[in-house]
Amino acid sequence: MKSSKDSKGPLSEINIIPLVDVILVLLIIFMITAPMMQHGMGIDIPNVTSRAIPTKDEPQILNITRDKQLMLNEKKLDIKDLKAAIQLLFVNKSNKEIFLRADKDVSYGFVVNCMGIVREAGIGKINIVTKPLEER
Repeated sequence: MKSSKDSKGPLSEINIIPLVDVILVLLIIFMITAPMMQHGMGIDIPNVTSRAIPTKDEPQILNITRDKQLMLNEKKLDIKDLKAAIQLLFVNKSNKEIFLRADKDVSYGFVVNCMGIVREAGIGKINIVTKPLEER
């Protein structure tokens, strides 16, 4: 009597080694390219001596670049559209809090103007983002 090892029929086992190899190569590729996909804005915020503010919800951030471009959570805005965009963003949120990141070279008047528009939109708390002073 012949055993099943001696039969020349089709192989019924699945070879997963090539699949694992491909998945590992893709994992390595994504690990290398993921940090490159994060792009930010070049905002040079001022340094101060203060502590970080704890927040409950995901923070809503208004960025002001050196050339006075506004970005609300990665979305570019014109200053005339700022009030409507903020009202739309906070329509169903109980915590009306926004973080303002402005480049240190932006004029004070422009930053205060943006803060006024944010207040008009109904935001009760505006936090200004700064960098801590480096200790020497």
